[in-house]
Amino acid sequence: PLDTTGTVPWWPADRAGLTLHHAVVRVIADTSRHAGHADILRERLDGATGERPGATSLPSDDPAWWAAYRDRLERAAREAAGNGTTDGPSTRAAP
Repeated sequence: PLDTTGTVPWWPADRAGLTLHHAVVRVIADTSRHAGHADILRERLDGATGERPGATSLPSDDPAWWAAYRDRLERAAREAAGNGTTDGPSTRAAP
């Protein structure tokens, strides 16, 4: 059962106890994190991206697309900060 308890001998004694559920969630999270790192390295080595050819789910590599995207994010950030201008950093004092 997922509520079965155990200990991790190399963890501090006050936190060494855990349930099987906790252990499984940790293993899944760690695997996901490290698999993502490995995928980044693989992409750098073989140049392939995405799940399959033609379906990369990556944004455009067009510099104009990135400039427009950056401008859109900058406008949104300035509006959220209460400074709708795009002509330089906000002069508004931090709270």
